[in-house]
Amino acid sequence: MVDWYQKLAESAETGTPPAASMMVSGACVELTQAFDVLPLYPEVNALQLAIRRQSLEPILAAEEFGYASDNCAYVKADIGAYFKGITPTGSPLPKPALVLCNFVGCNTYVKWFEHVSVIMEAPLYVLDVPFLRAGEPSADAIAYVVRQLKELVVKLEEITGKQLDMDKLREAVWCSSQVEEYWSKIKHLARRSPSPFDAYFDAITLMGPLYVHRATREGVAFFKQALEELELKAELDREAGVRERFRLVFEGPPPYPHFRAFRDMFAKWNACAVASTYSTVGGLWEFGARHDPDNPFESIALHMIEHNVTNRNMQQRNEQIKRYVEEWDADGVIIHFVKSCRLFSAGQGDMREYFSRTLGVPTLYVESDLADPRYFSTAQLQTRVDAYFEALEMHKSARTSAHVG
Repeated sequence: MVDWYQKLAESAETGTPPAASMMVSGACVELTQAFDVLPLYPEVNALQLAIRRQSLEPILAAEEFGYASDNCAYVKADIGAYFKGITPTGSPLPKPALVLCNFVGCNTYVKWFEHVSVIMEAPLYVLDVPFLRAGEPSADAIAYVVRQLKELVVKLEEITGKQLDMDKLREAVWCSSQVEEYWSKIKHLARRSPSPFDAYFDAITLMGPLYVHRATREGVAFFKQALEELELKAELDREAGVRERFRLVFEGPPPYPHFRAFRDMFAKWNACAVASTYSTVGGLWEFGARHDPDNPFESIALHMIEHNVTNRNMQQRNEQIKRYVEEWDADGVIIHFVKSCRLFSAGQGDMREYFSRTLGVPTLYVESDLADPRYFSTAQLQTRVDAYFEALEMHKSARTSAHVG
């Protein structure tokens, strides 16, 4: 990630290579990689500001400029940072050669990128991705996105002065398929007991490289090494007799300004996240989704429509969590409601009812924000988390006794 920010700083100074702002969800980074265009993710920049506890100043600046208090905190952190000249590393970020709104599952994204386009005086291209209402996207939906991707090729050719090299595109798509295979294997390691990593808190460390380097040889090498290290850790933990007290599934993004404090609330109980929906924002790889170098445009379109969690309906999201609970052998579900994120949070109340009452899965519902530090109360959250684990321990004991009996 440091390497990526360094390249962005060099682009800011020299103008080469050009950068394109885009969304993490359904990112068509394979196509930009084929033109040697750097991905620039406003979401990642907002996240980095939040986790470094630098997000409040730009959020307040955006509110002073006129953004409402209940606007997406990522938007306010990003836009406010432009106003204040703040960057996560202190190094400059490039003016994008293209503002690419590549996913519209949340209407906030469209307005966000319209504003970025105006502020940065950069051309805007909105790539309309149909919402996945049924189990699989229709042929018409795939063709609709493919046509837009080919329109995007023309834009990229104009920006870079290069013609699309299909061999280079297939290479980028192949790299993505390899990264996805390694990442899937990493996530399946968490089905072991003990899990060698936390699939919510630790997974975030791997999600950045997944977005930035997925379509590169560097990304392939990184995830291959990550898998090897985690496989070794899994074996060492097994030999050492490491034990988990609780296995959890997490829904929703974490509160980045209080990331360590939030993690410690669960670490205190020796709880491990064995799966998380947030780690599938960039793709549902653990369920078999892969890019296909033989069909690059179609597989990029499929990824945008079908293979990211935020473009799926609530029944599909519930089924995803249900599979995690059953196949990853989880004890409970944690739902983190993000005050300013309607994309993730809409329907989570019904989700809680479904898991706690219909399925009988112990479920904890907590509220804060992913970037705004003002909506986090350590004492209140700790009390609720502790009460949840006390009840979960009783639930596990009763279940064990019933099983033995």
